[in-house]
Amino acid sequence: MRVGVARAFVLVACVMWLAGCETTGVKLPWANSDPNAPAAESNSDTTGSINTPPPGEPVVVTGPTPSSTGLSGEEPKSDLQLGKRYYRENQFGNAEKHFRRAVEQSPKDLEAWVGLAASYDKLKRFDLADRAYGQAIRLGGPTAEILNNQGYSYLLRGDRHRARQILMQAQQRDPRNPYIQNNLDMLDESFAKRKDVN
Repeated sequence: MRVGVARAFVLVACVMWLAGCETTGVKLPWANSDPNAPAAESNSDTTGSINTPPPGEPVVVTGPTPSSTGLSGEEPKSDLQLGKRYYRENQFGNAEKHFRRAVEQSPKDLEAWVGLAASYDKLKRFDLADRAYGQAIRLGGPTAEILNNQGYSYLLRGDRHRARQILMQAQQRDPRNPYIQNNLDMLDESFAKRKDVN
């Protein structure tokens, strides 16, 4: 009888201890309390980008746009926010779908157009990326961030000469931008190795 009570006590203690343990290492993106924490191998940043990229990745512009209605993208389940989330999670097909919906709902949303263009780059749909970059430039002008992304797009395609031309324009607009400099360094390295960027 004593052995049975002791076993029951140990069993209850183990169950209580296990109940306090986390059983999974999966973190839900919307549960992340630190906006600067990495999400799916990419870093978030508060300086105006969906994805402050590791070296060689495009900077996707975020923040207020001239045409914002004040609500665009602020609701957690908006297409813009879902597009950003899927982009951070490297689910570029889903990101494209939500960014496309966002531009259909708000055709003057610069942030959605840049996200759509970056998603098309990741899907290697460069013809569609060109259209989205063109629309982003029509809406916001040739900003350093948009030109940097567009230059990186040409780098992905293996068009090094066009990439250099656009990245140099970006650098003229923002000479101290480390992402532009990083893309120029990658470009120089690809010229030296005569190898395309993946």
